[in-house]
Amino acid sequence: MSAHRATPPHVLGDLARRWSLTIGAPFEGDEGVRSWVATVTRSDGTSAVLKIAMPHMEGAHEIEGLRFWNGDPTVRLLDADEAIGAMLLERCVPGTPLRTRPDVEQDNVIAGLLGGLWRTPAPPHPFRPLSMMIASWIQETLEQRDRWPDAGLVHEGVRVFGELARDGRQGVLLATDLHAGNVLRAQRTAWLVIDPKPFVGDPAYDATQHLLNGRARLRADPHGTIRRFSDLLGVDHERVRLWTFARAAAGPRAEWRDDWWMELARTIAP
Repeated sequence: MSAHRATPPHVLGDLARRWSLTIGAPFEGDEGVRSWVATVTRSDGTSAVLKIAMPHMEGAHEIEGLRFWNGDPTVRLLDADEAIGAMLLERCVPGTPLRTRPDVEQDNVIAGLLGGLWRTPAPPHPFRPLSMMIASWIQETLEQRDRWPDAGLVHEGVRVFGELARDGRQGVLLATDLHAGNVLRAQRTAWLVIDPKPFVGDPAYDATQHLLNGRARLRADPHGTIRRFSDLLGVDHERVRLWTFARAAAGPRAEWRDDWWMELARTIAP
């Protein structure tokens, strides 16, 4: 199912009327079936982005997260309809992804952005604990056991996942999916975060997605890469290593035959 077919025309027409929008062509990109995203023009002539998120466990509180961060350091939420997952968002101009920049610059920018994201939400708040996402991942991985390439390693990853999730370290609001493709060049400030998937939990976890997106560096020098990025973030590199190991060994995935994951898990195993 494509993102185009997933968004009925009457939904777009209703949003265009309510929010006084002229809707452009949808983006073709990494969001895939999880979101329908297009540039729009508002009644005052300014550009914005319309995003309609498909139901997805990890991204269920994106709207609430954007409200919490209030444009610092995320894109601003201009309007929203929680019932259908629709968001009217600030447009990043020129919108160039951070992934086009050198690795060292990516590390520095993402470390700075994560430091700005990590705040403790005051109760009552809607955000779920990171342990809930990890429990969902563990269940999904266990259901895939007939495809595991190394049962002992996966079981150890599941064990470490559970141990880390139960630890209950500093409860800050995490982006959980922050990598250089989810950071765009902007004018209001140099870089802005898009597509957060907020959960409350251990900040060391939030280092993992950026690290795992850098396969070449992790293959060449996994321990040094993890330590350097952890030091930039000011978090315990040992916890980052353990979270990275658990994700490599036991994160649910569509393709278990990719040897890279098991190779990394064996190299950084506890």
